Amino acid sequence: MPAKSAAQQKAAGAALSAKRGDTPKSDLKGASKSMVKSMSENELEEMASTSRKDKPQHKSD
Repeated sequence: MPAKSAAQQKAAGAALSAKRGDTPKSDLKGASKSMVKSMSENELEEMASTSRKDKPQHKSD
């Protein structure tokens, strides 16, 4: 599932980094904290790799 906003893509990237052990999980905040618990590494990788071009900063829906 691709990210729907730039903020969602960034949160997925932070969660993926923590899931892989590159970043401490204690550094996570907000959506990335719940993403690391609820999503697999493959799901996070797919969402984090979404291009930010033409994406809104935040989804308004």
